This record gives sequence, structure tokens and C-alpha cells, in this order.
Amino acid sequence: MAPEPFNLDLSPLSEEGKKIAAEELRETPEVVAAALKELRELLANDNTISFDTDDATLLIFLRPCKFYAKSAHELMKRVADFREKYKASLENLMPDDEKDAFMNHNVVNVLKDLDHKGRRVMIVNCGSTWNTSKVTSDQLFRIFYLIHIAATLEQEAQVRGCVVIMDFDGLGMKQVAALNPVFSMKLLGFIQDAMPMRLKEVHMVKQPFIFRVVWKIFSPFIREKLKNRIFFHGSDMKSLQKHIPASHLPEDYKGDLPKINYSGKDWFPCIESHREYYKKWNTWGLKKKN
Repeated sequence: MAPEPFNLDLSPLSEEGKKIAAEELRETPEVVAAALKELRELLANDNTISFDTDDATLLIFLRPCKFYAKSAHELMKRVADFREKYKASLENLMPDDEKDAFMNHNVVNVLKDLDHKGRRVMIVNCGSTWNTSKVTSDQLFRIFYLIHIAATLEQEAQVRGCVVIMDFDGLGMKQVAALNPVFSMKLLGFIQDAMPMRLKEVHMVKQPFIFRVVWKIFSPFIREKLKNRIFFHGSDMKSLQKHIPASHLPEDYKGDLPKINYSGKDWFPCIESHREYYKKWNTWGLKKKN
């Protein structure tokens, strides 16, 4: 049976989502109103960056900062700086630019089912499935960036955060060469400084011995907060299931759900359908000097 079409959840926060937001992010009507007002004032007095200032946009940056307006303002400045630093990769980036990678090369996938905590789970196939001559490491980064923009459309994802499974099955020298210091600095700079999403867990699975080479490249750039959220499982899926129960994992990871039979091809139309939102993101960043 064909999988259901991949759709984003554009609905308002559920009651459970509101409860999590209040407990974990201080999200109450009074705190939200005060934070929105303060952040708008900070942006009005900042002539270096340009962002929309409607509630929905500001919430994207306030939620990961637990509604501390100054922290959200700093995050917006880091996002703007990052987009400028890597403008060769990110300037005017649209889903169509990576259509071939999404449609024909199954490097990045998102589980149709949420995990037991209602979080999105992204799968990165960076072992033998990744043909580095067809999808470069810069394209892989661009795909991550496009997906994170889509994720910010989901209020539940903004509040609950997301999980990543890095699947290194069949990792070889070609992939190791692509996971180089330039890529690792860019990716980790994005995750740690310029990603307005709550990355809750990163699970490394099926990593062979050669993975040590990759880890040696990445680990110097990983700060304590992220380090504490990275878990190594190798081929021990029971270890993975301590974090995500079998009831919420596909057969590929010895879970109870059916084997993954879908890919980027199935959910690219959804991402493409939000072209106007991507265009909006492309207007955000450092103010152009006249």
C-alpha cells in the first residue's frame, strides 16, 4: 500500500503542546505578550538585520530561547550572520534547486510517524546509500537547511523539538572524504548557532570502525550542550530503543512499524508547496548596505 502523502501539520498548538510549552519554554499568554513587545523593540532599534515582525515569525525565534527576547534577538543576528557567511550555499535557496537530490537520491528522509514524544524524526543515510558524486556534502547541507525551514512551519515541532538518526550503514572512504572539516564546521555552526529549532537527540547507528575518522573531524567543534544529546548505538537497536521505543520505529531499526518504503520523492511535493514561505526566508538576514 502506498504511504500517505507527507504533509506538514499547520494546525495551532494542541492542548498537550501548550502544556509542554508552558512547562519547558515558559510559554504563557503574559510571558509571550511581553517577549513579543520586547523583541519588536529590539528589532526596531537594530539597523543591521531585517526580519518580518509578525507574531508567527517572532515565535520561531522566541521558542528555542524560552521567550527571553534578548536571546531571541541574538539568535536572529546569528542566523543573519550565518546566512551571509554561507551565502554561496544559501542565497535565494529554493526547494527546486535541490529537486534532483530530493527526488532521486535517498540521502535524507523524514519518518511519516512522530515519535513517542510527538517529535519529528529525520533520517540521514550517510553510509553507502549516499552517492557523493551525485549529492555533494554542500548539497546535503542545503537539504538540511531546506528541511529545517519547513519544520519551522509546524508549531508542535517548534515546541517539542526534533530528533535525528544518522545511519552510517556501509560507510566508506568516499563518504568519509565528503564529511570533511569544511562541511563539519558549516553543519555544526548551523546546528549550534543558527538553527531556530530544538534539536533534542542525535542517534548514530550502524557506524563501522571507519566512523572513528569522521568523529575525529567533528568532535573538536561540538560544544557540551550538543555533545550531551549525541548517542552512539552501532548495530545495537535495543540501545536506540531506550530513547525511541520499538512501537515508534520502523522495521529498519528493529521497530514494530513497517519497513520504510518512502523517500524524499514522496515528501518533496509538500516542501515545494511552501515556495512562498521559502521566498520569505530569503528576504531575512543582514540589511543590504546602500
